[in-house]
Amino acid sequence: MRRLIAAWTAAVATACAALGGCGDGEAATILGKGTLVAGVRPDLPGIGFRRPDGTFEGLDVDVSRYLARRLGKRVRFAPALARDRERLLREGNVDMVLTFWLEPEWKQRLAFAGPYLLSYQDILVRDTEKAVRGVRDLQGRKICAVTGSGAAEAVTVERQVPAVPVAARSYADCMTMLRDGRIDAITTNDTILAGLKTREGAGFRLLNARFGERRTGIAIRKGDPEGCEALNRAITQMYQDGAMEKFMSRWFATSGLDLSDLEVPQFEGCL
Repeated sequence: MRRLIAAWTAAVATACAALGGCGDGEAATILGKGTLVAGVRPDLPGIGFRRPDGTFEGLDVDVSRYLARRLGKRVRFAPALARDRERLLREGNVDMVLTFWLEPEWKQRLAFAGPYLLSYQDILVRDTEKAVRGVRDLQGRKICAVTGSGAAEAVTVERQVPAVPVAARSYADCMTMLRDGRIDAITTNDTILAGLKTREGAGFRLLNARFGERRTGIAIRKGDPEGCEALNRAITQMYQDGAMEKFMSRWFATSGLDLSDLEVPQFEGCL
């Protein structure tokens, strides 16, 4: 009996090693899947947005479809709000999450492909607001703080500007509060703000302050360097064949966002 148990244990260990880990918090490679589940934001016009019929549109949807096709996979989409995305990934509900800043804190817990997009943090204000021209002008101003995004902290902690964060569950809530005057500004990726401005139309102004480079990557579970490297190769091809330029123009051409310097981002390596 002991020999049978030992043999069975050895077989399980071998199988787990081949799959990339069993029950140890590490993921089997995404390359072994026929369909990838991409977690995208459902609340960011131009980036990731869920239509009333339940389908998704936006830059991250186009990027996900392109990368999956380059990997020979199908793709389907799941909503991944900022406050939920790490949990969804860890619990295996999604295989990758887009629009994730490459920050040291998150890199301790997750692996990242890319970045697939270099952007800057910027500021969106009401068109009638003339006193706010840059990040320092946010001192004492109420800014939106979406749970789990880290954008408000980039102002108050990284830049040490004593703005007043006002909690919100989503950027849709931020826009409502900006529209009715409960906050003075929204600050986050310029692409996110450009998408919001495009959707809202007149009445809001993107400052083009560009006060911090933001390297936006694709989060995957740790333990899959092969999948990470495959995604990086696909990202490179996406820039080289002009697909990324086409995607960016599709969603942001009318926003005033500078689209003249799209280059393949420098990857940070797969661990």
